[in-house]
Amino acid sequence: MKQMVLAVGLVASAFAASANEYKPAMQSYLESEISAWAHSPVLLDAIRAQNIQTSGYDQGEIDQLDQAWRSEVGQPSSEIISNVLENEAAQFLREQMEQSGGIISEVFTMDARGLNVSASDVTSDYWQGDEAKFQETYGAGPGAVFIDEVEFDESSQTYQGQVSIVIVDPDSNIPIGAITIGLNAEALL
Repeated sequence: MKQMVLAVGLVASAFAASANEYKPAMQSYLESEISAWAHSPVLLDAIRAQNIQTSGYDQGEIDQLDQAWRSEVGQPSSEIISNVLENEAAQFLREQMEQSGGIISEVFTMDARGLNVSASDVTSDYWQGDEAKFQETYGAGPGAVFIDEVEFDESSQTYQGQVSIVIVDPDSNIPIGAITIGLNAEALL
């Protein structure tokens, strides 16, 4: 039994060490590819517009929206999900994903409350404000970058890591939201 626990521990340690090896490649891809379009006017405009709409939401309203989103994932039609997937910014994100040649596996933007604004695909929840991808970027201010650990993604059957950055209004240098990009870690190397 001890040998089995030790073997599992060694495999987990080896994976953790190898997962950390992806971070330089993820950072490089962020700098060379994502930075060129992450602050595009179409994304800035969509985030600004939603910030106006959601600025007065309290936590109870956010929780209700998040619960509604979660209950509607997989349903044939959902107004809240459709609003995030079927807008000009979402189409722009899908175009960036297609142009990546399989490196980008998902991408979505969030407003100042951590609510989804636009997405290439349906996310598991609507509110990202309680997650590191939002807290470590929007909450950290201009220039913030968060590179999460690489994990196996069941839906895509690939090892994926997420890179998240704060979205800053270029006119005021004030954070207005964040963007998270899922990267196929194996395709980066």
